[in-house]
Amino acid sequence: MSDAFDKGMEVRRAVLGDAHVDRAEAAKTELDKPFQTLITEGAWGTVWASDAITRRERSMLTLALLAATGNFEEIPMHIRATARTGASREDVMEAFQHVAIYAGVPKANHAIKLAKATFAEMEDQP
Repeated sequence: MSDAFDKGMEVRRAVLGDAHVDRAEAAKTELDKPFQTLITEGAWGTVWASDAITRRERSMLTLALLAATGNFEEIPMHIRATARTGASREDVMEAFQHVAIYAGVPKANHAIKLAKATFAEMEDQP
């Protein structure tokens, strides 16, 4: 594999946790292997690996963009990642406030609902 892939796996594990990445890798098939390589190299090995901004800031941006574009499915995963990126609950709420103003209250409202449920799940886990 490429350097970007190796770096991407390192960053992906640091942000999402070994358990999540192990589950994703176990579910990978020949059909989606090229896609998984693409996101590992591009998203994790290039964008998330950049030190131009902090992982905390990148986490807030990612959550805001997911909410603003209505890609709600990945919000819980990235809320769980805040435990590793350093983005606080207050940071997340600030990001979603921006979503409300610039992308719409319904999108922010749904993202907040998902965040609250995910934070509650995180509290219940050891």
